[in-house]
Amino acid sequence: QVQLVESGGGLVQAGESLRLSCAASGTISSINAMGWYRQAPGKQRELVSSITSSGSTNSADSVKGRFTISRDNAKNTVYLQMNSLKPEDTAVYYCYARVTFGVHYWGQGTQVTVSS
Repeated sequence: QVQLVESGGGLVQAGESLRLSCAASGTISSINAMGWYRQAPGKQRELVSSITSSGSTNSADSVKGRFTISRDNAKNTVYLQMNSLKPEDTAVYYCYARVTFGVHYWGQGTQVTVSS
């Protein structure tokens, strides 16, 4: 089992920055990737960024150049640095951890609201 606790969401104006954190606990050794999805009202959940246990990263085209995912293995924490935020980035952001056999664990979600 893996537990995920997110923090860092909030309300900002367009052009500002936020950093999301996701701390993992439990069977950490089983995690082979972590990342973030987001879901805006009326839209499907979409992958924002991911990072594997070897450090490989992947990001949606809509956030490339603005968002950066990183991890601190000593703290079992993944971060999403979000710069130059846009109103269309408004969504609930969910942290996930992928473990053996493709099972995903999810955080509770954190709201990010960007005003224009």
